[in-house]
Amino acid sequence: MPIAKLIKNYVDKKSGKVSDSRDEIKWRFRAQDWPVQKKILAAFLEGGKTDRHWAYSELLDLWDSSFEAKIRELWEEYHEERCKWVVIRHLPLDYVRQNMQEFTDERDYYFVSLRLAKDKDYVIEREKLSDTDYLSVLYHSGRGVDEQEGLGILYNIVRDYCVKGIDRYDVNTRWIVLMGELAGPVHLRDVRLAIYYLEMADCSKPVLAFEEWSDKVIKAMNDSEELKNLTPQSSSDNDYDVRKLGILRKYAYLALDDAYKSPLDPSPDEMLKPVERRFYIDDDGMYQHGESLLDSLSLNAGEDIPF
Repeated sequence: MPIAKLIKNYVDKKSGKVSDSRDEIKWRFRAQDWPVQKKILAAFLEGGKTDRHWAYSELLDLWDSSFEAKIRELWEEYHEERCKWVVIRHLPLDYVRQNMQEFTDERDYYFVSLRLAKDKDYVIEREKLSDTDYLSVLYHSGRGVDEQEGLGILYNIVRDYCVKGIDRYDVNTRWIVLMGELAGPVHLRDVRLAIYYLEMADCSKPVLAFEEWSDKVIKAMNDSEELKNLTPQSSSDNDYDVRKLGILRKYAYLALDDAYKSPLDPSPDEMLKPVERRFYIDDDGMYQHGESLLDSLSLNAGEDIPF
């Protein structure tokens, strides 16, 4: 059936073909030319909540200024989460500033600051951003990164992992052999992300200093009694890998400067204990890691971080 006929059937709520047309349109959407896609998005923005949400998601990447008035209207009427993402990313900065009081969720400020920080007079509220988000904002806004601050951020990320715990999901396994080499601080996912932003911002000195420090941690792990007493035969494969991460957690913490430690932190020996993590499915049907530091890994849509 021609796509124009499908759109007509979808818009005509008395056609008896709304549901079938909706499914077929969504299935064929990516194969359409932009003028047809615009008609589809406009039609879905006039639809029910589920259809509007689908259109919002597409508009994050397929934006056109002709949608500005409709998005304003829908935002002011419904204040829907997904519509908010479109507002923050695409509507004029003056409008975003006017609605700042509405952007109160944990992730909102990151996406707002990605836009506002390009104005050099804008003061970034550092306490509202995770370490990796802060580096991302500095990089994308072209502000550059202070070398000492960059190194401190890398150590602080490691400190957070040591205190909160490390499991296999937190390690970038492309950089290690699971049943062979040891994972070091440099292999932790948020560390890799921070290093990516530092290198993209031409701030390589702290990366080199951190990599040298990470090598020292791995050497301390290799020389440790805990590792010498740990063998694959003494536990299951999974337990073996998890316990190696406990050793990483302990020796990375011990290697940190006292400035990154607190009397309230777990003791180094407590850090040897395995960490229990759980996955859950969020409202978008995506698997999320319940307590992982990877909650801070939100990026620009379509941005690929080459771990």
